[in-house]
Amino acid sequence: MSFEDNLEKRTKEVESILISYLPEKRGFQKTVIEAVQYSLLAGGKRLRPMLLLETYHFFGGNGKIVEPFMAAIEMIHTYSLVHDDLPAMDNDEFRRGKRTTHVEFGHAMGILAGDALLNYAFETMAKAVDIAKQGPKEQYSICLEKILVVQRLIAEKAGIYGMVGGQSVDVEATEKQEPLTQEKLNFIYHLKTGALIEASMMAGAVLAGASEKEVQKIEDIASKIGLAFQIQDDILDVTSTTQILGKPVFSDEKNQKTTYVTWKGLEECRRLVAYNSEEANRGLKALSKENSCYDGFLLELINWLIYREK
Repeated sequence: MSFEDNLEKRTKEVESILISYLPEKRGFQKTVIEAVQYSLLAGGKRLRPMLLLETYHFFGGNGKIVEPFMAAIEMIHTYSLVHDDLPAMDNDEFRRGKRTTHVEFGHAMGILAGDALLNYAFETMAKAVDIAKQGPKEQYSICLEKILVVQRLIAEKAGIYGMVGGQSVDVEATEKQEPLTQEKLNFIYHLKTGALIEASMMAGAVLAGASEKEVQKIEDIASKIGLAFQIQDDILDVTSTTQILGKPVFSDEKNQKTTYVTWKGLEECRRLVAYNSEEANRGLKALSKENSCYDGFLLELINWLIYREK
């Protein structure tokens, strides 16, 4: 099976899991639930839940306990996009080729849809306890400990010491028209983009029973993936088209944001993408030598994501 066929097959599996955890459109609050569903099912690569699942398999994980976390990480990512598109932030009208949530449902409902997705993500993660209860009784306490570790990990990587923290520094710098130092730009990229990628891969490793040392190595690998991914995003913002990208190009220029492209130039950015990609690949290959369960797909997935065209 080719990588493209394998990716399509696995993407459909992730989509099926995601749909199974969606809230039902009912009750007086059904409009906000409709906005949640609209946002979550608008397409996308499903990068974070797939990385979580593939890292889980990489370390020999096998079971459904991973599924609530896959759905939750995509909910958290989607809420961040919904809020990022709002007029107070990037003020974008299209996302993944569709009208953004606030354009489709109004500004207030866009805010509430993001709030709902974040809260529902934690409701969804808690459902892992029910799955653990269905397993062997002697494994329940071990499973429960893993669940708590992953919940805390995702909360930290998504919050003020992670994604929200990085986004806040980005917003503040843009509002003040502040020239960014290398240290601050790296801080923004590491937290705003890298933190959820780190959370996804680390969560998969923890749930599969990886050692603390292995989880730390995965965090380092994921950090490099996140940086390469964001720099590639900067490149696409100035080299792609709205039709291919599914969202407006030159968005960073419109919002007068400092990016790696404006700071380093296209050629240096391409070099940095290649360097961080190679470093991540080297780290993953070193871990795979100790892991007989590895089928090579995770490495292919990472390369495809980093060198994507949209």
